[in-house]
Amino acid sequence: MKKTCSLLGAPIQTGASQPGCVMGPAALRTAGLARVLADLDWTVTDLGDLAIGPQTPLPHANPAIHDLAETRAWITILAQAAQEAARTHDLPVFMGGDHAMAAGTVSGIAAHAASLNRPLFVLWLDAHPDLHTLDTTTSGNLHGTPVAYFTAQPGFEAYPPLKHAVEPANICMMGIRSVDPAERDRITATGIEVHDMRALDETGVLAPLRAFLARVRAANGLLHVSFDVDFLDPAIAPAVGTTVPGGATFREAHLIMEELCDSTLVTSLDLVELNPFLDERGRTAKLIRDLTASLFGRRVLDRMTRSY
Repeated sequence: MKKTCSLLGAPIQTGASQPGCVMGPAALRTAGLARVLADLDWTVTDLGDLAIGPQTPLPHANPAIHDLAETRAWITILAQAAQEAARTHDLPVFMGGDHAMAAGTVSGIAAHAASLNRPLFVLWLDAHPDLHTLDTTTSGNLHGTPVAYFTAQPGFEAYPPLKHAVEPANICMMGIRSVDPAERDRITATGIEVHDMRALDETGVLAPLRAFLARVRAANGLLHVSFDVDFLDPAIAPAVGTTVPGGATFREAHLIMEELCDSTLVTSLDLVELNPFLDERGRTAKLIRDLTASLFGRRVLDRMTRSY
């Protein structure tokens, strides 16, 4: 039987500083993501886009925070939708939208993993660790908070109650190159595995990725991949509001996705922070489409297995 994939749009931009992420799901559809995955022999179901209604503002002691009520509503609806998508499809894809959406998608997938009595692992491909709490963010942009939330760090009373946290030891971050002091302290305190760009320059991407995948396999875990466009170098992916020079190259990113495909371990995927308003003739949307295709099985040549 064909494997099943769902596409779910999350046009959230309340967590970001620049408008435009709301158009991310439409850009990925326009780039032909569903068709490309169907051509790779997946049964693809487009579940459309989620939406929230008007919200009553929520005050917070941190005056920098904006759109807290809206972000809370998005987390609630995304957690429910992600859990259901994971229950009914082999590999749901959540199309964003800013990275605040991961507070909902990952918490929903964690609930699904708990229902199967399996641990959830998260591969975080991003320039930022997104480990701020509501108290430590100075920008007030809540796309910097999801990892702290879904690992059950204190300070999230204003977010929906977290039913199933992700163990920090089950997270691997790659591509990190912009970290605030509060986040650096939290990385040390939690012990989250972080491979910044210097480490990847020294070791390459395969060694740490394969070691992490071996841990996922040994634990019989589910693997959620959260892919932020700013993981990539802005020279190849300009359509993001948080560009940080020195990101992953075209081949490094494809190699990661190809290795993830070969592992057969990925069970859900976020594609976040695509801002078509900042793109060049759909260049970044097409790249994200093609990277997703690599994760779903596209390859130049099938490699023969040789016995020696």
